[in-house]
Amino acid sequence: MSISTGQTSGNNAGSSADTALKKGITGPLLYLFILGDVLGAGIYALVGKVSGEVGGAIWVPLVVALILSLLTAASYAELVTKYPRAGGAAIFAERAYKKPLLSFLVGFCMLAAGVTSAAGLALAFAGDYLKPFVDLPPVPVALIFLVLVALLNSRGISESVKSNVVMTVIEVSGLVLVIVLVAVMFGRGGGYPEQVMQFRAGVNPGIAVLGAALLAYYSFVGFETSANVAEEIRDVSRVYPRALFGALLTAGAVYVLIGLAAAVALPTEDLAGSTAPLLAVVNATGIAVPPWLFGAIALVAVANGALLTMIMASRLTYGMAEQGLFPRALGKVLPGRKTPWSAIVATTVVAMALTLTGDLASLAETVVLLLLFVFLSTNIAVLVLRSDKVSHSHFRAATVVPYLAIASCVILLTQQSAEVWLRTGILIAVGLVLYVLSRIFSPSRNSKETAK
Repeated sequence: MSISTGQTSGNNAGSSADTALKKGITGPLLYLFILGDVLGAGIYALVGKVSGEVGGAIWVPLVVALILSLLTAASYAELVTKYPRAGGAAIFAERAYKKPLLSFLVGFCMLAAGVTSAAGLALAFAGDYLKPFVDLPPVPVALIFLVLVALLNSRGISESVKSNVVMTVIEVSGLVLVIVLVAVMFGRGGGYPEQVMQFRAGVNPGIAVLGAALLAYYSFVGFETSANVAEEIRDVSRVYPRALFGALLTAGAVYVLIGLAAAVALPTEDLAGSTAPLLAVVNATGIAVPPWLFGAIALVAVANGALLTMIMASRLTYGMAEQGLFPRALGKVLPGRKTPWSAIVATTVVAMALTLTGDLASLAETVVLLLLFVFLSTNIAVLVLRSDKVSHSHFRAATVVPYLAIASCVILLTQQSAEVWLRTGILIAVGLVLYVLSRIFSPSRNSKETAK
């Protein structure tokens, strides 16, 4: 992988010199932005599920998931630095394939993944992390939680972003606390250190790791949203790859430490059976941390993840409605708050419905499946656009990397269950219906596309 200088070919679309947006994002800020998007709620909710697949060797699928994420991240690094005004996977698809339906489906898969992720996080919020405060049925709590997230989302982006900064600091501190407490426990001679190299009895380690890596992959997604701020990054060709890979490697290191800590702290059968696995880890250390304190930290982490995904989903829905890709009714804005209320309502209703269709693990796998379609498109787009030269320096991945990334996506696609494929198929079918409706009721847009 390297920084490559393309030859001028008359295509300066990649240059961001004429952007109207302020270039206010420095390298450290971008690193923290990506790290905050990746690090957090997924590991709080899913480390127990990963243990259920592999046993004590939790760190192994986490390392595999990190490697697979880095492969696709290389494709994002190339396309974002080559076309820093592109803005994301849907536009990469439009540039590479020149098929409006394909670029729509890529954008819709991003949207559907966000809504599905919020549904899974709502169920995580309503699980064992909430029990130190109140013991209520999870589904009703998850529905109320999504309504509260929608209300915060509706107040305005400023309030939401400020909340996110505070919540990100809290969720990272919770992960550090887990690592420190287990380290103290291990230093005192406690725990089950032998488990870190043990696989669950009766399973093929290779198959188990692959299945668990599918779940672990959910904890690494989020880096792809950084493509949307490319136009505002200073010296994007140099800064973006460093921040992207640095953030993923940092998150990977923290996750591996969490996986090791979880395996050391308590028997894997106890870990796998918990919907609040890190709370169980903290309790197992025997160090006096009130359950309500760590429960509160975990709830903040999960709430932050849900808020971020619903902000993205509602704004993407609004943007697609403004472009005529969705019915115009989804583009309505609150007069005073200037927030996309109809898009917020629509995405919240869909997330609420999804909480009724499966548990956290199956919803996380659905998110991964949807994003695998997005990542597959982006990895292929890198190869399609290799012949398109630009006049500025940009990151270039080694040619073998996009092929390996494509292979990794295909392998992960084969690990999905029939339930997950069905849920994903229904979501995509809904998207296709909306696309057809928008084309029927937006004749002016259709005529412009025909003219092009």
